[in-house]
Amino acid sequence: MFIRRENFSQYIRLYPVVSFLIALNIVIFIATSLDSRLFLLGIGFNYGISVGEWWRLITPMFLHGGILHMLFNMFSLFIFGPELERVAGKARFITIYLLAGIFGNIAAFFLEGLEYSHVGASGAIFGIFGAFGALVYYTKKVLPELRQIMLPIIVISVIMTFLQPNIDIIGHLTGLIVGFIIGLGYFHPKRIVRWR
Repeated sequence: MFIRRENFSQYIRLYPVVSFLIALNIVIFIATSLDSRLFLLGIGFNYGISVGEWWRLITPMFLHGGILHMLFNMFSLFIFGPELERVAGKARFITIYLLAGIFGNIAAFFLEGLEYSHVGASGAIFGIFGAFGALVYYTKKVLPELRQIMLPIIVISVIMTFLQPNIDIIGHLTGLIVGFIIGLGYFHPKRIVRWR
């Protein structure tokens, strides 16, 4: 269900929100690579937020600390985003993605020191995982294969959060929780989910 068989044009037509987010992140990465001032203006810097730079609660989820960081996050979005966009719908998908990322940034602001800074779409990606967790919760008897795939991915992702250096642990965990909570609200227990 997470194997992508579409060609480029089919992928864009079938998953416009995911495609837009991937393209946006790539364009922003190129722009900030050419002008580091844009990067510094958008990072999630807690002191900046504390003095009124509120946009830093949003912009970090579209910035990345390097090419590998960006590629890893966009690959995760490319693989896992389409099925959630298809099942949840465009509006609900973008809501899950944005709120998970934003609340992850808000949590980092309140729970980390003023000197703390961070970037990356990982909190939003973890929101996707959390929403899938809600689907697993509701469909464990109907779609056991979803549980077999997603639970190990979620567990491994959480473990890796604590093992890798320079990771926004609070952002990851908050994104996961927010995605799960929103997913519980979006996906009714009796809704029949038809997977490809």
